[in-house]
Amino acid sequence: MRRRLIMSMLAGVTLVASALLGVSPVSAAQLVDPSAEFGTDWHDPLTAAPPIDKPATKSCEVTVAEAQFRDFTPYRGTYMPPSGCGDRWSKVVLRLDGKVKGRQFDRLGYLHIGGVEIFRTSTPEPSPDGIQWSVEKDVTRYSDTFRQNRDVEMLIGNVVDDTYTGVLDIKATLTFYATEKSAEKSAEKSAEKSVANPGAKPAQKPAEQASTTTPDRVLTLRNGLLTTPRNSERIVAEVYATGSGGGCEEYWYLTVPTSAPYSCQADRGPYREVQIKVDGQLAGIAEPFPTVWTGGWSNPFLWYVIPGPRAFDIKPIEYDLTPFAGLLNDGRPHQLDVSVVGVPEGQTGWSTPVNVLVWQDAQRERVSGALTEVKAGDLANSSMYTPGSENRLDTEGGHRLTVAGYVDTSHGRVKTTVSRALANTSVHRWTDGENTDGLEATWIDDETVTVDGRGPARTTRTRRTYAMDGTTTLGADDRLRTVLTLGDRAGVVETRPGRRTAWSRFDDSYTGDATYTANVPRDQRHAVGTTRERYRLYGSSGCYDRSLTTVQGVLTQDRGRCRDS
Repeated sequence: MRRRLIMSMLAGVTLVASALLGVSPVSAAQLVDPSAEFGTDWHDPLTAAPPIDKPATKSCEVTVAEAQFRDFTPYRGTYMPPSGCGDRWSKVVLRLDGKVKGRQFDRLGYLHIGGVEIFRTSTPEPSPDGIQWSVEKDVTRYSDTFRQNRDVEMLIGNVVDDTYTGVLDIKATLTFYATEKSAEKSAEKSAEKSVANPGAKPAQKPAEQASTTTPDRVLTLRNGLLTTPRNSERIVAEVYATGSGGGCEEYWYLTVPTSAPYSCQADRGPYREVQIKVDGQLAGIAEPFPTVWTGGWSNPFLWYVIPGPRAFDIKPIEYDLTPFAGLLNDGRPHQLDVSVVGVPEGQTGWSTPVNVLVWQDAQRERVSGALTEVKAGDLANSSMYTPGSENRLDTEGGHRLTVAGYVDTSHGRVKTTVSRALANTSVHRWTDGENTDGLEATWIDDETVTVDGRGPARTTRTRRTYAMDGTTTLGADDRLRTVLTLGDRAGVVETRPGRRTAWSRFDDSYTGDATYTANVPRDQRHAVGTTRERYRLYGSSGCYDRSLTTVQGVLTQDRGRCRDS
């Protein structure tokens, strides 16, 4: 494909768990037949993901931000805790409601409360007639932040001019659910959800996204320095890592070494790895998720209704830093650095804000301990370029890291061992002029955490797999076609000696095929496209399975199905 086309489509992406698009299933009566091609309006954006499960308790809503984004001026305000729902909550849900019409690129944004990044998102591209969308996210883990008055900063960087007319009208609220529980009301609410949601049996969230308890503290870095409470017994860093900024790092997975003739080059090719270090010592490694924004792959018609996985809710990478707790608990500030392997020196394009979640030992003022092991393998990263009528780049990369340490708590010594193994393979093919451009790639992030102490050792293994398989072709008639498949998968197994205690499997799969005439006014594109998403989640807690299909921007299928596994 012509790289200038990708650059123009992605130039609007400028700045910047389990958050899910809060959209109810559509009944068969609402499904309509598609037209022969895209018109001036289409179905509002939605995903197949399950809704947030909300307690049947008293709730209080607080508006956090309400703004129209036309440029790069952040919204700034003040957050005040809710009154009438206490200061301990069973759940806190963030909701973003947006609307936009006209013409606009995809845009990236963030929401900070008290300096803590609680949400990172991108936007859909609008129809001339206008669209509305909503995103919900469980933000209970940030409860410590919500208990005091805080400064608020929100930005979705935007450009509005004679050509790009879409003003982003955004409202963000927090709903707090009190801890009082009513078993009868909860049962009634669960029954209602199972009828309203055709995919549920009942809904659950992936085990990898669940925390056993809400953190006691949520910390941010000051000039790259972290000071933890001296009685910390569990520490988790989360990094909202995104490749963005209008340059090639927005689609880093397509970059090639400088020896190959391609418009997006990076010294050693497309392998990326997000690393975190404590006082210069490697403490965690991870594969970044290959997010495709809603203008990606030169073809916005792929994303007008169904976005790619995570596009509206960027999940943070989590690093279990508990092995370093004994070191960090000395009361002094420690350096925390996040870097992205593979980014050419001096090149910008990645944003990596950090939050640190801390669980404290309420029975002790000081928890001592020690770091006992840091074992890093050699980082593998090789790309082999083969020239020809179809150029080809074969890439293999990977890394291994094991860290271990212990803390002496009020309930005894607890040893934590974290092992992570990364692997990436990709085959990139393109023709001269990039009129045909394709990628087939897989990323595997395999993590094992063993906690030994306070009873039998517990081991949790999480295997994350990301996949991308797509080709864009620009024909002699300037008809541009993109065929693309994306996958976001995870399997989680928790074991104690001799038995499996919990498990889950998650699979969010997207497929799209869209064609339009490039280099002509919008009303002459004669675009057609079919997109599908299937979201499956099942395991020891239940089952959820829902599929969506759109044709020319019209929702033609909304199917729920579930089976025991």
